Amino acid sequence: MNGASEADWQRLEKLARGRVLRPGAAGFHASSAAFNKRYRSTTPGGVLRAADTDDIRTALAWARDTGTALVARSGGHSYAGYSVGTGLVVDLGALNRVTADGSTGLVTAAGGARMADVYAAIRPHEMAFALGNGASVGIAGLTLGGGTSSTSRTLGLTADALVGTTLMTADGEVVTCDADHHPDLFWACRGGGGGNFGINLSFTFRATAVADVSTCLLLWEGKDAPEVFAALQDLALRAPDALSLRLGVSAADGSDPVVSAVGLHLGPAGELRELLAPALAATRPVRHDIADRTFWAAKDYLLHETSAGAFAVRTGFTAQPLPPEALTAVLARLARRPGGDNPDGSGLALYTWGGAIGRVDPAATAFVHRDAFALVTMDTSWGEHDSPRTVEANLRWLAELREELAPHLTGAAYQNFIDPDLPDWRTAYYGTNYPRLVEIKKRVDPDGFFTFGQAIGT
Repeated sequence: MNGASEADWQRLEKLARGRVLRPGAAGFHASSAAFNKRYRSTTPGGVLRAADTDDIRTALAWARDTGTALVARSGGHSYAGYSVGTGLVVDLGALNRVTADGSTGLVTAAGGARMADVYAAIRPHEMAFALGNGASVGIAGLTLGGGTSSTSRTLGLTADALVGTTLMTADGEVVTCDADHHPDLFWACRGGGGGNFGINLSFTFRATAVADVSTCLLLWEGKDAPEVFAALQDLALRAPDALSLRLGVSAADGSDPVVSAVGLHLGPAGELRELLAPALAATRPVRHDIADRTFWAAKDYLLHETSAGAFAVRTGFTAQPLPPEALTAVLARLARRPGGDNPDGSGLALYTWGGAIGRVDPAATAFVHRDAFALVTMDTSWGEHDSPRTVEANLRWLAELREELAPHLTGAAYQNFIDPDLPDWRTAYYGTNYPRLVEIKKRVDPDGFFTFGQAIGT
């Protein structure tokens, strides 16, 4: 849907306070390029760099009047390229103000704020809530899809910290949502996915005081994956909420598979070493780094930015530890990966779940994935200029890996790592909460103005 004429675009330029960028203009690519280069061919008709809330309202009215599809872009990190469309992209990047009050613990972030903006505001107050590890990740997408981090076993999800949000509906109305005002819409904004109900203008969170922590980075040879995963998953079953682990096995072209364990412990390194000792005795790593850090140094240490290029991710949840035969199958698959010109390669990762995440009723928020042992991700990548044959081979490899591991997974999937190739996404992302989400969508967006490939109600 893109019915705008050249005269329409010129009219938008006159109506808006912010800049309207057309293809070829300076800054257009930065405001419109898909994060995942798999979707690099998607080019919008134009971008409005919104200067204020009135610009967003103007964009909505203009898009409805001209029959032009509209996409709001905050961090722009949609794995499926849904932060870009062929119509109008409203870039919220300039609306990034974040305020924090150490006396109340309340943090309010504008809809275009990114992780770097939020961390800068909360650090002077020595408080935090669950936030992403990538500095350029947008607070909007993270929150609306649930939001998990290395502190979630203690602090819960990003959406669990949300106490209020303001949202502009498709007709330009600004709605305040919290437990007492529009509670159904507030419920939907805690895990119902980004881009479904309106454009979120601000988010208010309740933060928690943080102290010094410790981290670990451990590496093993790929052949040790079954033993490493067995030992560390056993640890995760009995670990305190203060410890979160990410276990991974991956391979890139020209290198052997590597097994990794990255962890954050909300306690001293001595405690972390004690927790890890049985696993380390059974599986000696080739790299061993356990250290005390400030919370902020740990945040930087755990910083992860996906490499440039194209990629695909499948996700799942497991109710219990993956058995050794599952890891053996992954290693066999990695040995046959198609490859491509992307240093990220391919692999599997397991993020330990539970703790505070599981103490919230699955119906209390739109985020239904509460009762799980771990989030499992499977990914592959290729260079943006690799051949179509290489792309197809990588996608087929990933689908086969997901199918092979299916008996060990619950059938659910994580909506923040959105997967355009997932056929049963409604149930996989939202489970028994999906019908309620559809009802809310019909009330706040009856015309289905906000839509994309996996939009609620489609």
